[in-house]
Amino acid sequence: MTTETERPTAGLGRRQRARLNRGIQYGVLIVVILVAAVVADWGSIARAFFNVDVAVAQFPEVITTALVNTIIYTALGFGFGLGLGILLALMKMSPVAPYRWIATGYIELFRGLPALLVFIALGFGVPIAFQLRFDIYSTAMLALGLVGAAYMAETIRAGVQAVPRGQVEAARSLGMSPLRTMVTVVMPQAFRIILPPLTNELILLTKDSSLIYLLGLAGSQYELAKFGRAALNEYASLTPLLVAGLCYLIITIPLSRVSDLLERKYGGVRTKAGHGGAGA
Repeated sequence: MTTETERPTAGLGRRQRARLNRGIQYGVLIVVILVAAVVADWGSIARAFFNVDVAVAQFPEVITTALVNTIIYTALGFGFGLGLGILLALMKMSPVAPYRWIATGYIELFRGLPALLVFIALGFGVPIAFQLRFDIYSTAMLALGLVGAAYMAETIRAGVQAVPRGQVEAARSLGMSPLRTMVTVVMPQAFRIILPPLTNELILLTKDSSLIYLLGLAGSQYELAKFGRAALNEYASLTPLLVAGLCYLIITIPLSRVSDLLERKYGGVRTKAGHGGAGA
C-alpha cells in the first residue's frame, strides 16, 4: 500500500523550480534596470559624475601627488606594522607568560579600537599630552602600523603554527638553535603560507590611509581621499571623487588578483576578520 510520503511529488521538480526562481529573479532585475534607465536624468548624472573637463583637470596631480602619497603612506605603515607584527607573534607564542600577556593585550586593544581614534590620538592627543609632535609621514606610519600590526601578528602566528612540527624537530636534531630554526626554517615556510592574507591586509591599509586627511595636509601631502575632497569643493562636482576612486582601484585590484594567485599557489591560513577599512 502506497503511503502519503511515498507518493511522487506533484508539479515541478527541484531543478525546474530552481530554474524558474532564477528566471524570475533575472526578469525582476531586468525590469528594474529598464525602469531606472527610463526614469533617470542622465544629463544630471553625467554632469555630476562624468564631467570630462573636471576629470581632465585632476591630472597629472592626482597621479604624481595623491596616488604617490597614498602609496608612500601605505608602504610606511605596512613596513612598520609587519616588523611589529612579527615581534608580537613571537611574543604571543613565547613560553614566557609576561610576553604572552603583553602581546595579547596589545592585539586585543588595537583590534578593538577604530583606526580613526588612533590617527586622532597620534595627531592631536600625543602632541597635547607629551609635547611630542610627529611629521605627517611618521604619523601615517605609526597609526597605520600600530593598527595593522595587531592583525598581522595573528596572521603570522597562524602561519607559524601551520608549519609542520616535524620541520622544527628535524632542524633541532641537526643542532640548530631555536632562533636559527625560526629564522631559517619556520619563517620562510610560514610567510609562503600567509602571503595571501598579508596582501589583503595591505589592501586594507591602503584604504585606511585616507584617514590621514583628518590631521590637515599641505597640498604636496594630499592623498587620494583628501585630493578628491578638495577638488569636490572647488568644482562642485562628484567627478573628482570618481577619479580618486578609480585611482584606489588601480592599487587594490592588482593586489586582489595577486592575493588570489598566491592563495591558489601556496594556500593560506584562516584568520579572524580584518579591520573595517577607512570607515572604522
